[in-house]
Amino acid sequence: MRKKIQLLGILVFCLALLTACGGGNNATSSEGVKTIRISHVLPEEHPTNTTLVEYFKPIVEEKSGGKLKVEIYPNAQLGSDRQAIESVINGSIEMSVPGGPVLSGFYEKFMVYDLPFLFDTREAAYAACDGELKDKLSEKLLESQNIRILGIGENGFRHITTNKGPIKEPKDLKGLKIRTMESPNHMKTFEALGANATPMAFNELFTALQQGTVDGQENPIAIIYTSKLYEVQKYLVLDGHYYVNCPYIVNETFWQSLSSEEQNIIQEAIDETVKQQRLKLAEQEQEYLKLIKESGIEVNELTPEQREKFVEATKSVYSWFEDTYGDEGKELVDIAKSYNK
Repeated sequence: MRKKIQLLGILVFCLALLTACGGGNNATSSEGVKTIRISHVLPEEHPTNTTLVEYFKPIVEEKSGGKLKVEIYPNAQLGSDRQAIESVINGSIEMSVPGGPVLSGFYEKFMVYDLPFLFDTREAAYAACDGELKDKLSEKLLESQNIRILGIGENGFRHITTNKGPIKEPKDLKGLKIRTMESPNHMKTFEALGANATPMAFNELFTALQQGTVDGQENPIAIIYTSKLYEVQKYLVLDGHYYVNCPYIVNETFWQSLSSEEQNIIQEAIDETVKQQRLKLAEQEQEYLKLIKESGIEVNELTPEQREKFVEATKSVYSWFEDTYGDEGKELVDIAKSYNK
């Protein structure tokens, strides 16, 4: 079924390409209606998708008087996060909402958001996604990749699931093959914890867990539930090793082709969508966690002492980041940590 859905998405994408103008221009009908195609990998019921459907699409279409049309392609119909980002960069589609760690593959310093145990609270993470840190990274991303960040939503704090046993200390991860995102920070974090980090596209993950290609994975509660990953895992530890964002990106050439009024409409819609996406995700996490527990998976939380062992074990990732990116890297880390105060 998953392969059929992906194949259908590829066919839809090919048709979209045939109707699109090259060089970042979107498809415009003879009536002057501009179509905004948005791709992401998450399921239809995930808050990222539901808020696009319930807020972004109606706001944009109603306020533009029908001159802007929104098409949403969830569930990796148009490819992986990486493929969607590439499509936004080259203008094949107008927008995407990828996982932030994948975006760091296109601008490396964006991975500052993915340093382990960086934010103490959701509020600190929100501030980092709305403030100076976001502005600095967005400017560089615009210059280097011709994509603009309109806002940053959340995927929440990430937690580890496995089939091999409960995770209470770093030593419990030793030798386990853990699927990670395509981010050097993520890979180095799990290598520091003794695991075999295995980067893999998200749309391949369920089958890999089901077939035992990997021993475990790490994702936020909402993704673990809505993607049914808990059905092929036995243990979940609520360690919250990273907070993961999801930036709403748009092709800059397309953005500049819009009138100032159209830009304002889209930005207002994004602001409301990000607000609602964060609220709904935080609310739903508790319900999802309850349902995951009821499924029979063993769930454990780390004590402060146990968590500190993980923090100590991953300090080398900060050293690597600052050594790699020098003074600018250290400045970004300092800005990020300042939101915890």
